[in-house]
Amino acid sequence: MLRRLALAIGLAATIDVIDAPPARADEVSELSKTLNSSSDKARLSAVTALARLADKRTLKPLVTAMHDPNAQVRAIAATALGKLAHKAAIPTLKDAAANDPDESVRGKAQLAASACAKANNLADDAAPTPAVAAAAPVKAPRHAGFGHQAHAVENHPDFMIVINSSSDDSPGKLDKNARKAHSEALRAELAKELGLQTTVTMVAADAAKWGLDTRHLDLSIVKMEVVPNGTMMEIEAQLRLAISDDKGRMMSFVSGGAKVQIPKKTFDLKYLPALRKEAVENAAHGLFDKLLAQLRNRSQS
Repeated sequence: MLRRLALAIGLAATIDVIDAPPARADEVSELSKTLNSSSDKARLSAVTALARLADKRTLKPLVTAMHDPNAQVRAIAATALGKLAHKAAIPTLKDAAANDPDESVRGKAQLAASACAKANNLADDAAPTPAVAAAAPVKAPRHAGFGHQAHAVENHPDFMIVINSSSDDSPGKLDKNARKAHSEALRAELAKELGLQTTVTMVAADAAKWGLDTRHLDLSIVKMEVVPNGTMMEIEAQLRLAISDDKGRMMSFVSGGAKVQIPKKTFDLKYLPALRKEAVENAAHGLFDKLLAQLRNRSQS
């Protein structure tokens, strides 16, 4: 049985179950107690492990984690509650969607509340707060700026995004199939994140309709390592995203990464492909906000 505490460095909110067996009650209890730790690292590890269990018994500790002082813990808990899709989590998620001080947590809580409502055939009223929804329209030029209020009211994207390529260029002796799997995971995760955004589109018809500028992305994994660190094994992925315009001119780069940790005593090589994939996905997720910020800054410069 695979038992592990995984810590995603960066904003980790994409949580997949990797060959996860049913959780034991004592395992849930042990992880729940760790949520009271004074260590951010320990609480991050615990909430991530609880999320991966995908067990209904994790509902209560995940709801408790929605009040954690660390925004990353709250974001992971919100995403996990959305995957559990239990209607009992909806009030907490709605409250976080409206009042959490962190923008990322508010967004993830809103998505999770909507997922819970849909799964339980309930009305989805996890909408933006009235103050935002009722904001007066502001007329602006077509390229007034990434995510400006005018665009939010008009409800159309600012850019067309095209993913040109995705590759695993990391040093080492990984075989062709492993590199292909990593690059496909990177492309898929970033495409999924882009698909959830209203400020960008990957649909050519939208670009034609709104006369949008196009930004091209070339994705690369520049580091993929498995190294021991004390009592843990760390699987680290580092990414580099190149942004260019429609004429092929390079505009900027974004880079970042993530680590997944697993106790040495439970580490098994058969899980390594899944752990590497998880590290790539977490790195892509953590890099996404940087990418949006870079696009926003370039549009305003």
